[in-house]
Amino acid sequence: MSLDDAAIERLVQEAQAGDAWAFGRLFDHFHLPVHRYVASRVRRPSDAEDLTQLVFVKALEALPRYESRGIPFGGWLFRLARNTVIDFVRTSHEHADLAQSAEQAGAEPGPDEQAMTRQDIDAVGAALKTLTDDQRDAITLRFFAGLSAREAAEVMGKQEGTVRGLQFRAIAALRRQLGIEEPDVPGKAGPLERPRTS
Repeated sequence: MSLDDAAIERLVQEAQAGDAWAFGRLFDHFHLPVHRYVASRVRRPSDAEDLTQLVFVKALEALPRYESRGIPFGGWLFRLARNTVIDFVRTSHEHADLAQSAEQAGAEPGPDEQAMTRQDIDAVGAALKTLTDDQRDAITLRFFAGLSAREAAEVMGKQEGTVRGLQFRAIAALRRQLGIEEPDVPGKAGPLERPRTS
Protein backbone atom coordinates (compact mmCIF):
# COMPACT_ATOMS: atom_id res chain seq x y z
CA MET A 1 0.00 0.00 0.00
CA SER A 2 1.39 3.38 -1.01
CA LEU A 3 1.50 6.20 1.49
CA ASP A 4 0.50 9.75 0.62
CA ASP A 5 2.31 12.82 1.97
CA ALA A 6 -0.15 13.28 4.85
CA ALA A 7 0.22 9.66 5.97
CA ILE A 8 4.02 9.94 5.81
CA GLU A 9 4.00 13.11 7.92
CA ARG A 10 1.72 11.40 10.46
CA LEU A 11 4.11 8.42 10.65
CA VAL A 12 7.08 10.77 11.04
CA GLN A 13 5.41 12.51 13.98
CA GLU A 14 4.57 9.16 15.59
CA ALA A 15 8.14 7.91 15.02
CA GLN A 16 9.51 11.12 16.56
CA ALA A 17 7.35 10.37 19.60
CA GLY A 18 9.07 6.96 19.90
CA ASP A 19 6.67 4.69 17.98
CA ALA A 20 8.90 1.93 16.51
CA TRP A 21 6.02 0.58 14.37
CA ALA A 22 5.66 3.98 12.66
CA PHE A 23 9.38 4.06 11.84
CA GLY A 24 9.06 0.49 10.53
CA ARG A 25 6.32 1.64 8.14
CA LEU A 26 8.55 4.49 6.94
CA PHE A 27 11.40 2.02 6.46
CA ASP A 28 9.14 -0.34 4.47
CA HIS A 29 7.95 2.53 2.27
CA PHE A 30 11.37 4.04 1.50
CA HIS A 31 13.76 1.08 1.71
CA LEU A 32 13.56 -0.08 -1.92
CA PRO A 33 13.86 3.39 -3.55
CA VAL A 34 16.76 4.32 -1.23
CA HIS A 35 18.48 1.01 -1.96
CA ARG A 36 18.05 1.50 -5.73
CA TYR A 37 19.59 4.95 -5.48
CA VAL A 38 22.53 3.77 -3.38
CA ALA A 39 23.11 0.68 -5.55
CA SER A 40 23.28 2.86 -8.64
CA ARG A 41 26.13 4.86 -7.09
CA VAL A 42 28.43 2.18 -5.58
CA ARG A 43 30.35 -0.73 -7.05
CA ARG A 44 29.46 -3.71 -4.87
CA PRO A 45 25.98 -4.95 -3.89
CA SER A 46 27.23 -5.63 -0.35
CA ASP A 47 28.24 -1.96 -0.04
CA ALA A 48 24.80 -0.91 -1.27
CA GLU A 49 23.15 -3.05 1.42
CA ASP A 50 25.44 -1.70 4.15
CA LEU A 51 25.01 1.92 3.07
CA THR A 52 21.23 1.59 2.81
CA GLN A 53 21.11 0.30 6.38
CA LEU A 54 23.43 3.13 7.45
CA VAL A 55 21.07 5.68 5.89
CA PHE A 56 18.19 4.38 8.00
CA VAL A 57 20.33 4.23 11.15
CA LYS A 58 21.31 7.88 10.57
CA ALA A 59 17.67 8.75 9.88
CA LEU A 60 16.57 7.13 13.15
CA GLU A 61 19.28 8.99 15.07
CA ALA A 62 18.44 12.35 13.44
CA LEU A 63 14.66 11.91 13.49
CA PRO A 64 14.09 13.79 16.79
CA ARG A 65 15.69 16.87 15.17
CA TYR A 66 13.84 16.53 11.83
CA GLU A 67 11.61 19.49 10.93
CA SER A 68 9.76 19.66 7.62
CA ARG A 69 10.64 23.29 6.71
CA GLY A 70 8.99 22.80 3.32
CA ILE A 71 11.05 19.70 2.50
CA PRO A 72 9.05 16.47 2.75
CA PHE A 73 10.48 13.58 4.77
CA GLY A 74 11.34 11.67 1.57
CA GLY A 75 13.46 14.56 0.31
CA TRP A 76 15.23 14.78 3.66
CA LEU A 77 15.86 11.02 3.62
CA PHE A 78 17.27 11.04 0.08
CA ARG A 79 19.52 14.00 0.94
CA LEU A 80 20.81 11.87 3.81
CA ALA A 81 21.33 8.97 1.37
CA ARG A 82 23.15 11.21 -1.10
CA ASN A 83 25.47 12.55 1.61
CA THR A 84 26.13 9.02 2.89
CA VAL A 85 27.12 7.88 -0.62
CA ILE A 86 29.33 10.96 -1.13
CA ASP A 87 31.11 10.27 2.18
CA PHE A 88 31.58 6.61 1.26
CA VAL A 89 32.96 7.42 -2.20
CA ARG A 90 35.35 10.01 -0.77
CA THR A 91 36.68 7.68 1.91
CA SER A 92 36.87 4.54 -0.21
CA HIS A 93 38.04 6.24 -3.44
CA GLU A 94 35.46 4.31 -5.40
CA HIS A 95 33.71 5.74 -8.40
CA ALA A 96 30.01 5.41 -9.15
CA ASP A 97 29.16 2.29 -11.08
CA LEU A 98 25.97 0.62 -12.16
CA ALA A 99 25.58 -2.26 -9.72
CA GLN A 100 21.99 -2.94 -10.56
CA SER A 101 21.03 -6.21 -12.22
CA ALA A 102 17.59 -6.92 -13.56
CA GLU A 103 15.63 -9.61 -11.76
CA GLN A 104 15.10 -12.58 -14.02
CA ALA A 105 11.79 -14.42 -13.93
CA GLY A 106 11.62 -18.11 -14.73
CA ALA A 107 14.64 -20.10 -15.89
CA GLU A 108 18.23 -18.98 -15.51
CA PRO A 109 19.54 -17.22 -18.61
CA GLY A 110 22.14 -19.02 -20.66
CA PRO A 111 25.80 -17.98 -20.85
CA ASP A 112 25.24 -15.94 -24.03
CA GLU A 113 22.33 -14.02 -22.48
CA GLN A 114 24.33 -13.43 -19.29
CA ALA A 115 27.28 -12.11 -21.30
CA MET A 116 25.01 -9.75 -23.29
CA THR A 117 23.31 -8.50 -20.12
CA ARG A 118 26.70 -7.92 -18.48
CA GLN A 119 27.90 -6.01 -21.55
CA ASP A 120 24.77 -3.84 -21.50
CA ILE A 121 25.16 -3.11 -17.78
CA ASP A 122 28.87 -2.31 -18.25
CA ALA A 123 28.07 0.00 -21.18
CA VAL A 124 25.45 1.90 -19.18
CA GLY A 125 27.80 2.09 -16.18
CA ALA A 126 30.59 3.48 -18.37
CA ALA A 127 28.16 5.98 -19.95
CA LEU A 128 27.00 7.15 -16.50
CA LYS A 129 30.64 7.82 -15.55
CA THR A 130 30.90 10.34 -18.41
CA LEU A 131 28.17 12.54 -16.88
CA THR A 132 28.85 15.39 -14.49
CA ASP A 133 28.14 14.66 -10.82
CA ASP A 134 24.97 16.78 -10.95
CA GLN A 135 23.73 15.04 -14.12
CA ARG A 136 24.41 11.62 -12.57
CA ASP A 137 22.58 12.64 -9.38
CA ALA A 138 19.59 13.88 -11.37
CA ILE A 139 19.40 10.61 -13.34
CA THR A 140 19.84 8.32 -10.33
CA LEU A 141 17.35 10.21 -8.17
CA ARG A 142 14.75 10.40 -10.95
CA PHE A 143 15.06 6.93 -12.47
CA PHE A 144 16.71 4.64 -9.92
CA ALA A 145 15.08 6.12 -6.83
CA GLY A 146 11.85 7.11 -8.61
CA LEU A 147 11.65 10.65 -7.24
CA SER A 148 9.72 13.40 -8.98
CA ALA A 149 11.65 16.35 -10.42
CA ARG A 150 10.50 18.46 -7.46
CA GLU A 151 11.68 15.85 -4.93
CA ALA A 152 15.03 15.43 -6.71
CA ALA A 153 15.45 19.22 -6.70
CA GLU A 154 14.88 19.30 -2.95
CA VAL A 155 17.44 16.54 -2.40
CA MET A 156 20.03 18.25 -4.60
CA GLY A 157 19.32 21.75 -3.25
CA LYS A 158 18.52 23.06 -6.73
CA GLN A 159 15.52 24.51 -8.59
CA GLU A 160 13.14 22.04 -10.24
CA GLY A 161 13.83 23.56 -13.68
CA THR A 162 17.57 23.09 -13.13
CA VAL A 163 17.05 19.41 -12.34
CA ARG A 164 14.89 18.97 -15.44
CA GLY A 165 17.64 20.61 -17.52
CA LEU A 166 20.30 18.37 -15.96
CA GLN A 167 18.11 15.35 -16.67
CA PHE A 168 17.54 16.40 -20.30
CA ARG A 169 21.26 16.98 -20.93
CA ALA A 170 22.18 13.73 -19.16
CA ILE A 171 19.76 11.69 -21.27
CA ALA A 172 21.09 13.31 -24.44
CA ALA A 173 24.67 12.55 -23.36
CA LEU A 174 23.77 8.94 -22.52
CA ARG A 175 22.08 8.51 -25.91
CA ARG A 176 25.20 9.79 -27.67
CA GLN A 177 27.51 7.65 -25.54
CA LEU A 178 25.44 4.50 -26.10
CA GLY A 179 24.79 5.22 -29.80
CA ILE A 180 21.02 5.40 -29.36
CA GLU A 181 19.09 7.29 -32.05
CA GLU A 182 17.05 10.29 -31.00
CA PRO A 183 13.33 9.43 -31.06
CA ASP A 184 11.26 10.91 -33.89
CA VAL A 185 9.27 13.85 -32.59
CA PRO A 186 6.27 14.84 -34.73
CA GLY A 187 6.73 18.30 -36.21
CA LYS A 188 10.47 18.34 -35.52
CA ALA A 189 12.80 18.12 -38.48
CA GLY A 190 15.37 15.36 -38.38
CA PRO A 191 19.06 16.21 -38.60
CA LEU A 192 19.08 15.86 -42.41
CA GLU A 193 15.61 17.17 -43.12
CA ARG A 194 14.61 20.74 -43.80
CA PRO A 195 11.44 22.03 -42.22
CA ARG A 196 8.60 22.31 -44.68
CA THR A 197 7.65 25.87 -45.59
CA SER A 198 4.39 25.27 -47.42
